[in-house]
Amino acid sequence: MKEFRVETSHAQIAAADSEGKGPDVLFIHGNSSCKEVFRHQMTGEIGAKYRCIAMDLPGHGKSSDAPDPRRSYSMPAYAEAALEVLAALKVGRVAVVGWSLGGHIGIEMLPRSSQIAGLLITGTPPVGKTQEEVGLGFLPCEHIGLASKENFTGPDAENFAHHTCGVDAPFEPFLLEAVQRTDGRARRYMFEAFLAGSGSNQREVVEKTSVPVAVANGGGEPFINNDYCASLTYGNLWDGKVHIFPKIGHAPFWEAPEQFNPLLQRFLADVLK
Repeated sequence: MKEFRVETSHAQIAAADSEGKGPDVLFIHGNSSCKEVFRHQMTGEIGAKYRCIAMDLPGHGKSSDAPDPRRSYSMPAYAEAALEVLAALKVGRVAVVGWSLGGHIGIEMLPRSSQIAGLLITGTPPVGKTQEEVGLGFLPCEHIGLASKENFTGPDAENFAHHTCGVDAPFEPFLLEAVQRTDGRARRYMFEAFLAGSGSNQREVVEKTSVPVAVANGGGEPFINNDYCASLTYGNLWDGKVHIFPKIGHAPFWEAPEQFNPLLQRFLADVLK
C-alpha cells in the first residue's frame, strides 16, 4: 500500500494506492469518515487484482481543510476534487465505489466525466433537488441530524461514528478519530448546499445514465429508505436489482466484507472487462 498527497484546487488530498496491477478503482468515503474505512477492499484479493485508490475528502482524514470552505464543501465540489485526483494520477477508465456521501459524489461525477466505467453506491439514495424530494430518500432516526451539525460534542462524535459504521459492526479507534478530525464546516456547508439544490438532480442522473450503476445497501439501514431506492427506474441498474444485505447497517463493506466483497468483485469484473 502506497500513501501520497495530491494538490487540487479544493485541498491537498491524501490518498492511498493498493498498487494492484489491474484496472483502476476509486473508493470515496462517507461524511466525517476517511479512506481507511475501505481497508477490507483495499487489501487482500481485490487490492491485489485492481489498482484500488482511496482518497480523503477535503476537510477529512489526512487531507487538508479546504482553503475556501464555501466553495469546496459540497457534493459537486467533492466530485471535482475526485476528478482532479484522477487526472493527477493519469487514471483513464475507472470504476467508482461510493459510500453514503461518497455515493452522492460518485453520482455527481457521472455527468462530469466520460471515464467512469461503472458506479457502485452503498448507503446512498439518489434524490431530487427539492427538500421534499431529498426527504423521500431518508428515514427519520435519532442521529441523522448529526450529519449536518458543525460542532460535535464528545457524545455526538461517538454516536455518529458508531451508527454510521453499524452498531453491530466491529469498532476501531480510527473510526472515532476520523469523526473528531473532520472540519465541522464540511458537514454544515455540504448539507446547506445540498438542501439549496446545489449540483445535479441525482435521481434524474441515475435514471438516464447508460453507465452501469450497482446499488448495494444494508437491510438494517438506519438512515436511508431502501424502499425508495428500489422504487427508482434506473437507466442501467447492474444485475437488474437493488442488492440488500439482511440485518446489516449503513456500511456493509465494513460490517460484512465477506458478503460485500464477492458482489464487488463481480461488479468490477463486469464493468472493467
